[in-house]
Amino acid sequence: MKIEIKGLQHSFKGNPDREALGEIHCKVSPGQFVAIVGPSGCGKSTFLRLIANLLEPSTGEILLDGKMPVEIAGQRRIAWMSQSPALLPWLTVGENVTLAQRFRPKVSRPRLTSDEALQRVGLKDDLNAYPSMLSGGMQQRLALARILTMDADLWLMDEPFSALDELTRERLTIELLELWRPLQPTVLWVTHNIYEAIRLADRILVMSPAPGKLVADIPVSLPYPRHEPSPEFQQLLLNLRSVLGKNVKEAVQ
Repeated sequence: MKIEIKGLQHSFKGNPDREALGEIHCKVSPGQFVAIVGPSGCGKSTFLRLIANLLEPSTGEILLDGKMPVEIAGQRRIAWMSQSPALLPWLTVGENVTLAQRFRPKVSRPRLTSDEALQRVGLKDDLNAYPSMLSGGMQQRLALARILTMDADLWLMDEPFSALDELTRERLTIELLELWRPLQPTVLWVTHNIYEAIRLADRILVMSPAPGKLVADIPVSLPYPRHEPSPEFQQLLLNLRSVLGKNVKEAVQ
């Protein structure tokens, strides 16, 4: 899915109003994996919610394949995943996955059936388990399986692995890439973890402190899998830290 952002701004109503996003312009090509990083409160999650049609922009325009978000959301072409896997506790693993399919437009055959999606994320043997019986990592795998069955062209992912321990988090990022690469949806991935951003993305957008603006667009051309000790990885890490540090310092001066 192609994304075009033109002069996007958003303020939350109050006394006084709080400006969450400054003016943002950007384009994302179909199939790109884009990480969005920046300090807490800079508007990263707000940015995703505007694209998902969960909020209405104060000014500016969002076009998804040339259409407004409300049109695309109605077609069920957008998948959302956050820190919480948002599973229904009274439904089994299998029922949680098939629930997503009930709200998807009818297609001749989904790219992945529920059984195939559960197989891909390693939960085929847990079909009749309930969410409370799963670890945090397994619950996020289940949320991923649900996304895989939706045939969505755009994945909006708001720090989905941030609540997990580092080993589980790293393992799931590797698994996520293996799931994403054959399907090639467009992905916007919000994260505070700059190592994670470099491991996953082929492009990193850096936001300034609130009101958030895009202050850097960093391409990542390293081949997968990406190894942290490599000089190329470390140079990107250094560049990213420099951009983030400079913008935080300017915001408090």
